[in-house]
Amino acid sequence: MLMETDRLIVRNFKQDDWNDLYEYLSQKEVLRYEPGSTSSQDECMQLASERSKGNNFWAVCLKENDKMIGHLYFQQTDPAEFLTWELGYIFNPSYYRRGYATEASKRIIQYAFEELGAHRIVAMCNPGNAPSWKLMERLHMRREGYFKKKAFFRKNDDGTPIWHDAYEYAILQEEWAEMGEEASLMM
Repeated sequence: MLMETDRLIVRNFKQDDWNDLYEYLSQKEVLRYEPGSTSSQDECMQLASERSKGNNFWAVCLKENDKMIGHLYFQQTDPAEFLTWELGYIFNPSYYRRGYATEASKRIIQYAFEELGAHRIVAMCNPGNAPSWKLMERLHMRREGYFKKKAFFRKNDDGTPIWHDAYEYAILQEEWAEMGEEASLMM
């Protein structure tokens, strides 16, 4: 499965994507607001292999050379009959501020609404991660909630959780449809 935009290909992962994945998952700053810690080359080989067997992670590649510059997480949430998908994204900092995350995310949202019959797309981020919530707003998603101390990804040296807050954003199929031609021009 692959989807195209003007500059990008959004496709299923391949096992040989591990090196591009390592290029950014080995950077501590990239994972500042994400669970887990930096990944080794071996861990990225394993991640790329696992992701190549599923449909929840999508490689985002430059059309011109198939270089993977980031990835999207896109999974249907339970219960399935609610037709809701969750969106997430991580990109290589070498490709920040060029509109790639917005372009790829818009394409997968279009796919969800037009081909999967999605009713709702949701996304969450740490309020301190302004580039992430600004991206959601560029996607015409609406901030629906501010969750205090929603979860933790890490613990202090004494084992106590380091809780973080979260914003939740969403967009409905009818909101996307109302944008009509504007939504398709955003690709």
